[in-house]
Amino acid sequence: MPANISSPDLSGVPPGEPPQHNYPALLLGVLLIVVIMLGNVLVCVSVYMEKALKTTTNYFIVSLAVADLMLAVLVLPLFVYSEGAWSLDMCVCDGLMTMDVMLCTASIFNLCAISIDRFIAVSVPLRYNRRRVDQRQAVLLAATWVLALAVAAPVVFGVNDVPGRDPSECKLENHDYVLYSSVCSFFIPCPIMLLLYCAMFRGLHQWEEARKLKLRSSIQACRKLQEAAASLPPLASLPPPLPPVIERDPPDRAGEEAGSRYPSSDGKGGLGRAVSITQVRFTDPNKKKRAKINGRERKAMKVLPVVVGTFLFCWTPFFVVHTLRARCTTCQVPPSLVSVVTWLGYVNSALNPVIYTVFNTEFRKFFKKCFHSCCTQWPSAQ
Repeated sequence: MPANISSPDLSGVPPGEPPQHNYPALLLGVLLIVVIMLGNVLVCVSVYMEKALKTTTNYFIVSLAVADLMLAVLVLPLFVYSEGAWSLDMCVCDGLMTMDVMLCTASIFNLCAISIDRFIAVSVPLRYNRRRVDQRQAVLLAATWVLALAVAAPVVFGVNDVPGRDPSECKLENHDYVLYSSVCSFFIPCPIMLLLYCAMFRGLHQWEEARKLKLRSSIQACRKLQEAAASLPPLASLPPPLPPVIERDPPDRAGEEAGSRYPSSDGKGGLGRAVSITQVRFTDPNKKKRAKINGRERKAMKVLPVVVGTFLFCWTPFFVVHTLRARCTTCQVPPSLVSVVTWLGYVNSALNPVIYTVFNTEFRKFFKKCFHSCCTQWPSAQ
């Protein structure tokens, strides 16, 4: 992913003078780290403790939370410290760039993997395993990290070590690599996510229309049966019931069912049962399961506009600005703009746990239970 051009000089200090730290940026950076850590730790703990949350989709969310949590622990503290002034060794800078590229790419790839998982759940629900990670899903989870490492690997092998490198800045120096990482980390996964989500919306819309059509057909069939039942002759005009010997004949099941259409000797017989057949629902277990799964996925899809909108809002400015800087060496991009779009990308790591948990019923139930338990135990502890 990112070509994190980490410490732009926001202090406005002329060259040759000691750089100064941007203290408002330091304060906001520390606050962002705390929020990212709390949110993603809570996601991991909730899935570990709550049995109802141990689903395949939530395992993907845990993988996303781990990537964001590692970013907050291993990368952001140094970026916050060096905001406006890099004073550490350049080998540390290269290691930091490697971790930054890998973890931010892993975060984006996990978002893409979640979209693929949702697409499979909607497209082939009967083959989708919600409670256990199967081979296909395990490969998808592993691929997000392997590919993220592959994108970041060139930094480890010295692609960032270019002639005339400024030791006061920690950034990705190779413009070709900036373009490569941007394409691999954003400009390829982003269209894939958008296409998958559009296909899901279209598939769920078609399913909803088919469900409404079947419902209308069922209602019309029931009305026809009710009209046919109302047009039947009165009980007095019907022939007498079959002899009891014939009614009790075990081999003749068809005759018994046919005889049940006639009134019994107590006057409550078969006609009532014949009319009540309109209330019987013959359901295919597979269709019922499919309807249940699609109903669940349809509710989950309500959060997709928020997911896609947040992802584009946080990451598009970052990759557009850094790709522009890499390809247009004569373009003057203000350092403050570089810093803003860089930290805006990091904000996505704080929003991910909110998006994927607050809109999930099971996560909300677990959080309410935890908060209720803490509130009830707090007064007793005092």
